[in-house]
Amino acid sequence: MSPVEADRSVAEPARVPVPLKVNGGQHIVELEARVSLLDALREHLDLTGTKKGCDQGTCGACTVWVDGRRVLACLTLAIATSGHQIVTIEGLADQDELHPMQRAFIDHDAFQCGIMSAVKLIEEGNADTEEDIREFMSGNICRCAAYPNIRTAIRQVRDRAGGRA
Repeated sequence: MSPVEADRSVAEPARVPVPLKVNGGQHIVELEARVSLLDALREHLDLTGTKKGCDQGTCGACTVWVDGRRVLACLTLAIATSGHQIVTIEGLADQDELHPMQRAFIDHDAFQCGIMSAVKLIEEGNADTEEDIREFMSGNICRCAAYPNIRTAIRQVRDRAGGRA
């Protein structure tokens, strides 16, 4: 291997400034183009509430909202979200006041996985029945087996809000 080839094999990938709007704040992070939104949030912005579960898009633990839509952060390139509004679980609370879904998850020992999807489930009108809740939350895998608790928390918020979170 020539010295030029050796230099190329150890070269760092280029980093670019990526502006991210997260939880109402503006951040500029220096990232490689291939960095996932999940890794940008956790490793560059210290927002560790978004969990790394499978890192393959199958468990839903990394769900965040981009422009109000549910997105799997492990499958989304951070650079692709530049210019869009990102909300993480840290952005749900109103300062010191927890979001009703966060409070319900605590009250029912539902742990954290699924909160972001659960809020959207109600907002989208997909929590009318137990079957709806089960179906529309099926993309969130709970390693703690808290499914009944999660469904109870969702029903509580749905019922208190008159069908909307």
